[in-house]
Amino acid sequence: MKIRQLLAAAFAAVAIAATTVGGATAAVPTPTPGSLQQYNISSTYVSGLSSGGFMANQMHVAYSDVFKGAGIFSAGPYDCAQNSVNTAQYACMETFMARKTPAQLEQLTRDRATAGKVDPVANLSGDKVWLFHGTNDATVKAAVNDDLATYYRDFGADVVYDNTSSSGHAWVSPLGPNSCSSTSSPYVNNCGGDPVRDMLTHLLGGVNPASSSALTGKLVQFDQSTYAPGGSSSAISMGNEGFAYVPQSCQSGAPCKLMVTLHGCYQYFGVVGNALMDKAYLNEYADTNNMIVLYPQATTMTGNPRGCWDWWGYKSADYAQKSGPQMTAVMNMAKALGAGTVSTSPLPAPTGLAVTATTATGASLSWSSVSGAASYNVYRDGTKVNSAPVTSTIYTDAGLTAGTTYGYAIAAVDASGSVGTRSGPVNATTTGTSVCVTASNYAHTQAGRAHQSGGYTYANGSNQNLGLWNVMASSTIKETSPGYWVTC
Repeated sequence: MKIRQLLAAAFAAVAIAATTVGGATAAVPTPTPGSLQQYNISSTYVSGLSSGGFMANQMHVAYSDVFKGAGIFSAGPYDCAQNSVNTAQYACMETFMARKTPAQLEQLTRDRATAGKVDPVANLSGDKVWLFHGTNDATVKAAVNDDLATYYRDFGADVVYDNTSSSGHAWVSPLGPNSCSSTSSPYVNNCGGDPVRDMLTHLLGGVNPASSSALTGKLVQFDQSTYAPGGSSSAISMGNEGFAYVPQSCQSGAPCKLMVTLHGCYQYFGVVGNALMDKAYLNEYADTNNMIVLYPQATTMTGNPRGCWDWWGYKSADYAQKSGPQMTAVMNMAKALGAGTVSTSPLPAPTGLAVTATTATGASLSWSSVSGAASYNVYRDGTKVNSAPVTSTIYTDAGLTAGTTYGYAIAAVDASGSVGTRSGPVNATTTGTSVCVTASNYAHTQAGRAHQSGGYTYANGSNQNLGLWNVMASSTIKETSPGYWVTC
């Protein structure tokens, strides 16, 4: 955003966060703490707005072996900023300064591909690319967006470029809370049409209509530090938590697409809450089109006060290459979900999965055998729980929490170790009552229910932020599995 917009945008963003994070009714499901699991991913795409749009282009170019297309709202060509914040602001957003031509940036990309710093540029030929820029968008000027279209077309990509909308600088969807010409938090506008459908139609080759019913998938909240180089997401200007929307069909083992969606500046979870995940209109298409949506989260740090993705080098000079810290982290997340891998096991999903008994701390399951199976994997809420191969068609999952509902699925494993399709899920509810513990945040850490970092308290396992670390601030949490605490 331009300098003259920063203060207004910041105050608006805080206001949105106050209403959204505080629990306002939203279509997106309540986050379920967990970890990213492997699914049957058939193809992977990336999309983003503004800094997320620049980052989406970087991801597509650097990992073109994995990403088969990109949808970008208002951004410029690959490495336009040339490791300079001034160039980023005044040449690649405004156009006061001279910038590299598309041809020069194309040669830079070829040179990096030759050095192995990005994937071969030949992969971009034929890739689907959808671009959007509104006529009321003065944040990233039209000429810069035009350069992105030229860059992609020169590499042979199949480009659709929508530059006739009257939108301001924003993601545009039928659920957008802002007017079409707005450039204000949470940067999701409604212009009367459905650009998300247009984007997905071009990228995927056609889509089923978006769901008009309540979403039936789950929104997984995971610890981003697991995927960050060095094990610290905050060290690379990424938030503690990331999110992934997983439809029921994908949980059950159906072949699914993966869409990595990257927010813009001042649009990360810590400022606007779930506004982008709720209003982007991606989850509604995910439910009806077998598509997982990954929502990584950036945050602020020195040199990045707006919580932007690194597209000018505030964290690393390698920001646009495979070795870039944020690039690596997001790619690790995509791979954890199954991007770049294809199941070769011919084994079908087991049938007849049933819950045969429950106790306060366990659930027993049974299912029908699969011809050719050497063993089975048992998944609880998407996570494999058996440490050793299960060679029978029964299993008891122990160490559970009383009065809690868990979802289970089974997959057969052949003699080579290839995992087949997962069964449809069944739910098991343990007996008894789940116990919520209310105490000061200091007491939670002393009792081993939480830990502190930077003066704040985080629940063990889920890493949910419980507030300030002191004896005055209190919170109520419960243990949903051994060592895994969440807010009640």
